[in-house]
Amino acid sequence: MADPAPKPAATFDCRNAFVQTLEELAAADPRIVAVVNDSVGSSKLGGFQKAFPDRLINVGIAEQTMVGVGAGLANGGRIPFVSGASCFLTGRALEQIKADVAYSNYNVKLVGQSSGIAYGELGPTHHSIEDLAWLRVLNNLTLIVPSDPWETSEAVRWAAAHEGPVFIRVSRMPVPELSRPNREFRVGKAETLRTGGHVAIIACGTTVHLALAAAEALAGEGIEARVLNMATINPLDEEAVLAAAKTGAIVTVEEASVRGGLGGAVAELTSRNQPVPIEMVGFPGFVPTGSVEWLFDHFGLSASGIAAAARRALSRKA
Repeated sequence: MADPAPKPAATFDCRNAFVQTLEELAAADPRIVAVVNDSVGSSKLGGFQKAFPDRLINVGIAEQTMVGVGAGLANGGRIPFVSGASCFLTGRALEQIKADVAYSNYNVKLVGQSSGIAYGELGPTHHSIEDLAWLRVLNNLTLIVPSDPWETSEAVRWAAAHEGPVFIRVSRMPVPELSRPNREFRVGKAETLRTGGHVAIIACGTTVHLALAAAEALAGEGIEARVLNMATINPLDEEAVLAAAKTGAIVTVEEASVRGGLGGAVAELTSRNQPVPIEMVGFPGFVPTGSVEWLFDHFGLSASGIAAAARRALSRKA
């Protein structure tokens, strides 16, 4: 009798890790408050609102006001977590993020919920694939893209303790919890999840587990792929990227536009210091309406698509 097929790995909504951690921190620190744009439900902050009714501010569908209120609260000594759908938080309120938060260097924690293409069928108006590109240019805004529930929780803890502006990109798309023998969350430092000297795959967020699956498939072909979890896009771990470039080929993977995000950051750095072939896996621009599963598969954000990109990069090695 054949062995039964292995059960698929359990998956988790990282928004749950975000809110559970925030409630825990708020219980210990009265300075922590939440600010939302009529997004209590989608941010999963209903429990926070019940536990701390006077510490959740709902400004309605007014993202610019939301960020401005967060800046004012920070100026008054509070630690505001400003939470809303990433497409609206970063698109509609970009000027306030730039001027009120980053330029002013206020202690605001921006949380971009349901990022990437998590809204799927709602289409390009709700996709948030540009956020990494336009936030990365704000040099003092720490930009974190967690890969699983544990890393999401650690990012929230770090942000609460850190003095300065932070953006955390949280997806609603369920992901597996990654296996980490020696878990340590370090902002600005890449996490090596797999070693290899033929090609390096640098991924962030919801694509990290796919990068690991691609590396496993490549190993069956005799290709040893290094896998880096680049959870911090700004500041970028330049040392890790340049070490990855020594493999001679790089693949970047992100649930975002290939224009200006993680791939852009890696390409900028390597082009100045150690040019190597780079294949960028992500979205080329506006993407059509469709399910998350179809969009990921269609644009190569799958284990097979990432493996194919690695082969292309390898074919271009000097």
